[in-house]
Amino acid sequence: MKQIFAAAIAGTILSLGATLALAQMAEPAKVAETSKGKILVDAKGMTLYTWDRDTTPGKSGCNGNCATNWPPLLASADAKDSGNWTVITRDDGKKQWAYKGKPLYYWKDDKKAGDAEGDNRNNVWHVVAP
Repeated sequence: MKQIFAAAIAGTILSLGATLALAQMAEPAKVAETSKGKILVDAKGMTLYTWDRDTTPGKSGCNGNCATNWPPLLASADAKDSGNWTVITRDDGKKQWAYKGKPLYYWKDDKKAGDAEGDNRNNVWHVVAP
């Protein structure tokens, strides 16, 4: 009986570990069909953007007032790179998601899922095609 109980506990622990590993590997965004076509959005459907002035892969140049207007898509401290998704460290030490080397941001004036008011703002901000 003790062996059966120990095996059940071990199986539960292995299953939980696999679930946690999958959760850490989950992509931080999904593809949504919008008025702009298929674009990347977060789990709540909020549009994600890239900035043409982010020219160094893995580095965000949007800090201070820029980051107030264009909040970064933050990553947890334990987030890991996966495929096209990488985690970069911002100037303030926070972690941010990047897609294909380009840091991802929100636009402060997008209020609900599907809004894409930041697209082509100043001809340097763009929705992200998958």
